[in-house]
Formats: sequence, C-alpha cells, structure tokens
Amino acid sequence: MTCLLRTGTIRNFGRRSSAATNRNSVTVPLWTLARGQCGAIDRFDDALRDEYRIRLMELGFHPGETVSCLHAPALGAPRVYRVANTTFSLDDEVARHVFVRPEDDD
Repeated sequence: MTCLLRTGTIRNFGRRSSAATNRNSVTVPLWTLARGQCGAIDRFDDALRDEYRIRLMELGFHPGETVSCLHAPALGAPRVYRVANTTFSLDDEVARHVFVRPEDDD
C-alpha cells in the first residue's frame, strides 16, 4: 500500500469519473442515515481530502460495501457506523462527504 501512496496511483480511487453511468437510485450523505438505517457506499465527494479518503478505504469504506448507522446522537455529536463487521465513529465533517444508496424500508 505504501508504494501506491507514494506514486499517487490511487489518488482518484473511489471517485466517480464523469463517464460513469448514471444510476436511478438516490444517493445521500452518510451523515443523513437515521439510526438503524443501512445503505451501500456509492462514492466519496471530491471535496473530501485525499488523506481522509485513503484512510476511510483502509478502514473498509469501499464503494459497494454496506454501512449501517448504529447510533445517531443529537446536537451534532459523532455518529457510530458499522462497516465490514467493524464499528467506527465519524463526525459530520467526514461523513457528509461519503455518499450512500439507502436501502428501502420494506
């Protein structure tokens, strides 16, 4: 992984190219998921700094991976998410740049 970081070959990994096909499903920021709601990670916002994008991907936040909101406290406190059978706490400054496709509540 270090070699890839030094060469910069993964700089755009996780970003959607302009040639990507449009999907009919709606994407929302991870921060907007309610407690108990799940979604599939779709992409990272281009405004997310590369070091955060890389670290999130090292932790398992990959496009297509299912993420669920375990705890959403009030007043802007960090929220707790589960991805790849691991639990993480993310604040809004990061979670607002991760876009997910929420699962339908059938």
